[in-house]
Amino acid sequence: MARRALVTGAGGFIGGHLTAALLERGDEVVAVDVKPAEEWHQRFSDAHNVVADLSLLEKCRRVTAGAEDVYNLAADMGGMGFIEGNKAACMLSVLINTHMLMAAREAGVERYFFASSACVYAAGRQDTPEVEPLREADSYPAMPEDGYGWEKLFSERMCRHYLEDYGLETRAARYHNIYGPHGTWRGGREKAPAAICRKVIEAKRQAHPSIEIWGDGKQTRSFTYIDDCIRGTLDVAAGPPVEPVNLGSSELVTIDGLVDIVEEIGGTELQRVHDLEAPQGVRGRNSDNTLFAATYGWEPATPLRDGLAKTYAWIEGQVASAETAGAARG
Repeated sequence: MARRALVTGAGGFIGGHLTAALLERGDEVVAVDVKPAEEWHQRFSDAHNVVADLSLLEKCRRVTAGAEDVYNLAADMGGMGFIEGNKAACMLSVLINTHMLMAAREAGVERYFFASSACVYAAGRQDTPEVEPLREADSYPAMPEDGYGWEKLFSERMCRHYLEDYGLETRAARYHNIYGPHGTWRGGREKAPAAICRKVIEAKRQAHPSIEIWGDGKQTRSFTYIDDCIRGTLDVAAGPPVEPVNLGSSELVTIDGLVDIVEEIGGTELQRVHDLEAPQGVRGRNSDNTLFAATYGWEPATPLRDGLAKTYAWIEGQVASAETAGAARG
């Protein structure tokens, strides 16, 4: 049956895809973001689109009224370059989840989903490229990513206590490096897959023989395609009570390996310049999907090569459109 759903952060990358999925299944969707409507990554005419600052309790109460399901994806965040340089701004997102929980309880919301992050895991468990996949229990003893990670971990605990103390059915998923079309691809908030795709595309179009890579290229990550993220989000939100669960691919790759794949997709080979002073985060991070698979009967498995091909094609179109628009203005 159709549900009345509220998506916060709906103007962002994941929020836009989630709004599309909820509309496709027939839900009535209120889509909220703090950005001006023209800056949303995706906007749908059959959703009720609202521009509001959800760090304010009154705004949370207004948009939550009548909702059965809340998907809280709103946060001030970006790639590693943004996170490392904006710790206070990232931590202020705790106001959004706190006020959304208060408003959801008051409004009688039935289900509340919180988008957490793999940044909750302690850096000491991620100090080598040959990292052991991170299990949910590895988030304690707590020493998460400074700023952004602490906000996510605290907000997870808030969700837990609203379930325990007030009976609000809260669920949380720890996203592992989500990527795909309709995401941020320039401007400083983009993540590694989009940044590498853009750099390769621009190098080809401008006949540059080189590409700058943050770090030594040996750091490892797993990257999760957006379709798997959305399917997993819907399953977690509707699923049984469970501790915050990993939502990520377990396909581990080095950053240099990521560049290899994007170069192959783009049909080029570039000289690599490694910037060892640039932000690069932990040395290694991968997702242990044992709990997710046992709970939901599947796990994210879109091959990185397949997801990157779709992402590259979309960003290539964006770069071409930006160049055309720039030429028209000139």
